[in-house]
Amino acid sequence: MGNPRAFLTIDRKEAGYRPMEERVRDYGEVEQTLAIEERMAQASRCMDCGVPFCHWACPLGNRMPEYQDLVYKGKWKEAYKVLNRTHPFPEFTGRICPALCEKSCVQALEHQAVTIRENECATTERAYSEGFVQPRIPQVRNGKKVAVVGSGPAGLGAADKLNQMGYDVTVFEKNEAIGGLLRFGIPDFKLSKHVIDRRLAILEAEGITFKTGVCIGQDIDPKKLEKDFDAIVLTMGAETPRDLNVENRNLPGVHFALELLQQQNRVNAGQEFSKEERISAKGKNVLVIGGGDTGSDCVGTANRQGALSVTQIEVMPKPFENEDPTNPWPAYPRLLLKTTSSHKEGCTREWSLNTLRFVANADGALSGAEVERVEWVTPEGGGRPNMVPTGEKKVIPCELVLLAMGFTQPNAKFVDAFKLDKDQRGNIATSALGQTSNPKIFAAGDCRTGASLVVRAIASGRCAADGVNEYIKGIERK
Repeated sequence: MGNPRAFLTIDRKEAGYRPMEERVRDYGEVEQTLAIEERMAQASRCMDCGVPFCHWACPLGNRMPEYQDLVYKGKWKEAYKVLNRTHPFPEFTGRICPALCEKSCVQALEHQAVTIRENECATTERAYSEGFVQPRIPQVRNGKKVAVVGSGPAGLGAADKLNQMGYDVTVFEKNEAIGGLLRFGIPDFKLSKHVIDRRLAILEAEGITFKTGVCIGQDIDPKKLEKDFDAIVLTMGAETPRDLNVENRNLPGVHFALELLQQQNRVNAGQEFSKEERISAKGKNVLVIGGGDTGSDCVGTANRQGALSVTQIEVMPKPFENEDPTNPWPAYPRLLLKTTSSHKEGCTREWSLNTLRFVANADGALSGAEVERVEWVTPEGGGRPNMVPTGEKKVIPCELVLLAMGFTQPNAKFVDAFKLDKDQRGNIATSALGQTSNPKIFAAGDCRTGASLVVRAIASGRCAADGVNEYIKGIERK
């Protein structure tokens, strides 16, 4: 801790966003960066607490106080090494993580948490620009082969750790490019795809084999995969979006959120779609149903496409803005109001609205959504609040609806192909280290836990890699 009084004399300062009138015209990353001296000053604010709750809150166990001090001292190479010991891809979470560490920072009690996420991104970008990020090629291979199915954050996390352990790793991806939701689900204005490609070049140089356009169960028989590899790690995500079983759900113009987001990312990558295939918000009133991050991404994408208006609704009540007395520090505040750069670009937000049906005009085209205001009432004996209709209804005009209500479980056909047990929620059932009912097969990320955060997926992938290693070592000892 080089400056023990910095947290008293230096206020939290975020880099902020590019000017709104500029950023809504393109898909470039919206976040700006601080000058090096300012970034070092922000890192100096870390108090090096006796009990580092930031470290406790991070699923990867990142050593925040250690690398904050190194950043403050300008020791960027050492700072990246400390960060990279626990985190293989800090350039991803440095851009898109909700920063559980910051919510558990002692200074968060005064709403002055250390800018850990931005410092993480700055450290990694400095490492790349200075040439500190170099392939770490394993010196010894153990002759064992592992297949990783899915190339999102969990798959990449598992593949990276297994490769460094000396396994020959092949990653299978059904889409045309590697990255999973990092590439196809998260908009470019939050995560530029060159950031993914830059890391992939490192992973390939380290010896990982990537195969795209390969669907297990269709292009490769699961039994053949089991025969050809010593272990398999499934990381194909939670692919079933929550739907609305309401009148006129099948009207043209009602889409799942990822239909829009995936297509726009592909368009940005140069892929072309016919006029009939193209989902566009240009000149339309857009309704986003769902108040989470995916809904926010839809808001930002709709604005960039030229939407006439954007409304985002959520069935749950409006969250607390600063502090939730039922969710005290240092636990991650799950129910605080989150206002993103996309919301600031133009969006009407409403809460406690339940969607009843979609409305068609005389020509049979989507023209609105009928919603009803609800109240959430806690039973006298306690327990989960119940949704109570109020009878207050209205129609929200819209020509495009995007359903962003989250995801439930992995593709059932895929799981069934491997004949794996499921848990009560329909996810793949596993042991603590990700081992499934088939001892040779492991699962990690959203297909194991349900939809969650990128940082948790990476941690889950690394955990499954440890499980694979323990399994194979156990076989060798017999």
